Amino acid sequence: MSEPTFFDAVGGEATFRRLVDKFYEGVAEDPLLRPMYPEEDLGPAADRFALFLMQYWGGPTTYSDNRGHPRLRMRHAPFRVDAAARDAWLHHMRVAVDSLGLPEPARTQLWDYLERAAYFMVNTMDPAEPATGQ
Repeated sequence: MSEPTFFDAVGGEATFRRLVDKFYEGVAEDPLLRPMYPEEDLGPAADRFALFLMQYWGGPTTYSDNRGHPRLRMRHAPFRVDAAARDAWLHHMRVAVDSLGLPEPARTQLWDYLERAAYFMVNTMDPAEPATGQ
């Protein structure tokens, strides 16, 4: 028998849907992040994000089957993602991750990935903020 994927180990689709639903509760009320979602209903964005995360962590490949390669930076290029947006995103994501009650080390593994992803998505530097990775 093969070892279960992270997706399976943390509870599968239900866990990732809870994570994304909790995250978008915060985004819906966030004055900085909400304008980055042009659709009036956040449901389609939440569904895409859940499918992406499920696939990334070893679940079904529905995201790529329907949308192709994730191309995360390209898909986010039309939006100003600066340090403030990154930090707001991380705040709502921290609340969502903590709400899952995942055991260690799964909680830390998930959070570390999400934090790295948030930093990776920054596409606008604030002149007062030092560049990372130097």
